[in-house]
Amino acid sequence: MKRLVLILMLLASPVTAVEPDEILSDPVLEQRARELSKGLRCLVCRNESIDESNASLAKDLRILLRERLVAGDSDAQAVDFIVARFGEYVLLNPRSGGMNWLLWGAGPLMLMLAGTTGAFYVRSRSRAKAPQDEELSADEAQKLRDILNN
Repeated sequence: MKRLVLILMLLASPVTAVEPDEILSDPVLEQRARELSKGLRCLVCRNESIDESNASLAKDLRILLRERLVAGDSDAQAVDFIVARFGEYVLLNPRSGGMNWLLWGAGPLMLMLAGTTGAFYVRSRSRAKAPQDEELSADEAQKLRDILNN
């Protein structure tokens, strides 16, 4: 029973996809590479970081990132190099500048627009006149009695 629990715990633990041949000999550079790769999206797996993904493209991106760090790039320069090649989609947490402000603001703007439209609709419905009950004419009353009696 203890072995089963141990096996299940090992299977449930997070597994990183970094292979031994990718690991840098300098532990400081390796730690920087790991931190940066957690913020970069695997273009094959979509919502997985390249640190977690087993896809070959993710491996290529991890190697490219490590090459840039070994070449002396700062963290920002290494990430900017990858973003310049693959676009901002490669970032798991997109930047909130430039045209992205439009995307960041679209949700709240649409919510306010829908709320305002709903408030005007409810207000106009509450002010609308209720249909008035009118008496039936003698001819209509006779037709109704005929229908009900048959």
